[in-house]
Formats: sequence, structure tokens, C-alpha cells
Amino acid sequence: MPLFFLLRLQRVQLPVRVTDPEEVRKVSVLLATGLIEAEFATIKSRTRHAAERVATVTRITEEGLAEAAAVGKSPAFAQPFVRFAGGLRLM
Repeated sequence: MPLFFLLRLQRVQLPVRVTDPEEVRKVSVLLATGLIEAEFATIKSRTRHAAERVATVTRITEEGLAEAAAVGKSPAFAQPFVRFAGGLRLM
């Protein structure tokens, strides 16, 4: 659910790079509803003749913060990520 993903984004330092296809779809939904700001890119896949979409979430908007506050407390999520140069993190 995109709202749970929004709550998860609140718990990590932004910007964060999202590579999982299902999570990229959630980023797309949150961006379309104005709850976050994000950029998308296409990278070459290891698979021949394929490309993967990745998203970089840069911030949660005021509307996103209000929506997250309305949801209330969220379940605890594990927060695995990898740090990259330039401050980006991979979820």
C-alpha cells in the first residue's frame, strides 16, 4: 500500500533511491497524488535488451506529511539501505 510506503519514507534520510519494481510503482502513485517529490530514470538491466526504472525520492510534501500524520502510528519496518556517495541511499 502506498501509504505504508510513505510512512516508511518518513523514517529514512532523503534523498533515497528506490529500485524494487513494486516500490517504484508506489513512488509513482505517491508522486501523482502530490504526496512526495521524486525523479525517475531508466537504467540498463543485466538482462539483455531490458531496462529497469528507478526512482529517487527527494522529499515528502506538506500534503504528504499531513496525510502521514492522519494515518497515525505505523507498524515498525526494517530499514535496510546502502549508502552511496553524494548522499543517496538504496532501499
